[in-house]
Amino acid sequence: MEYYCTGSKIVLRLDKGEEILATLTLFCQQHNIKLATVTGIGAINKASIGVFMQDTKEYHSTELTGNMEITSLMGNISQKEGEVYLHLHINLADETYQVRGGHLNAAWVGATGELVMDIIDGQVEREYSTEIGLNLMKFVSESA
Repeated sequence: MEYYCTGSKIVLRLDKGEEILATLTLFCQQHNIKLATVTGIGAINKASIGVFMQDTKEYHSTELTGNMEITSLMGNISQKEGEVYLHLHINLADETYQVRGGHLNAAWVGATGELVMDIIDGQVEREYSTEIGLNLMKFVSESA
């Protein structure tokens, strides 16, 4: 991976073989990034994506392999219990131009990944909601 910083933006190039979530998590840890948005495109050859079943509060995941273009990757970076928490969604087009998408569990770069992070000042925590079944953003108001 290589990157370029300008203002609040970081442009990253992920290289063949890198796993997107692991690479971003490590980058955020190394650069003390606590809150940001992420967008991206690229080409991958293996992914795991999921869909949250609201009625059962469970994720259903599927594995995808082959030549795929990232037609859209977007999400955010926050914190959960002081650790980097990535929440990313992805759309992937295969060789027949069929698109599948969902919550990104993992994806390995097959050719290149081009991501842009927009750093946001501050920090947002995540907290598990038993009612919803997800780690929701938790906003703590600062008292004067």
